[in-house]
Amino acid sequence: MNNPLRRLGNIPVTVSALESLFPHIKRGNQKVRLLERDKQIIRLKRGLYVCNPEITGKILSTELIANHLYAPSYVSMSSALRYYGLIPETVYTKQSMTLKHSRDFDTPLGRFEYTNISREAFPVGLTSMKKEDCAFVMATPEKALCDLIANSPKVNLRYLKDAEIYLEEDIRMELEEFKQMNAEIFEEYMKVGKKAESIRTLLKLMRK
Repeated sequence: MNNPLRRLGNIPVTVSALESLFPHIKRGNQKVRLLERDKQIIRLKRGLYVCNPEITGKILSTELIANHLYAPSYVSMSSALRYYGLIPETVYTKQSMTLKHSRDFDTPLGRFEYTNISREAFPVGLTSMKKEDCAFVMATPEKALCDLIANSPKVNLRYLKDAEIYLEEDIRMELEEFKQMNAEIFEEYMKVGKKAESIRTLLKLMRK
């Protein structure tokens, strides 16, 4: 028997979207509860679910889930840098930036953290990434690094040596890979984002 849930793939969906798949059943909310109880769907937060990959055959993307869980947002900071392979440590929390208030979500699929960013800085350095059969919004490597520095309270890059130590020892990024980044994104972020002086120091190191 073909399960209607297969049509949804790995995209997070609302209760109304789930109910629309079973129009012949009255009291749709009860059906949703039964689907959750039977582990056919996974509850991300109130009113938002994702289908069990065993049913859909689609691998879940925590990046795509992060975009939907608290929007508007984009994946950034250590999560994005790790995705690009620029830092070696595994990042267990999915970090994102949002125009809304900062907020955290603990879900069966892991912890999702959202940090507020200004409306002016939000659109700088964003890109649409494609992974298998889904697409999601993520910071470019440059924007992810800027967001990480801007939201790390103890990071203050006043001198070139500070920037070198931060990159090589604190986050363990290769200097050669850093120097291949796009300077224009740093320049744009510096105009509208936080910690402009630290970003300026990064630029000096890049051009050294």
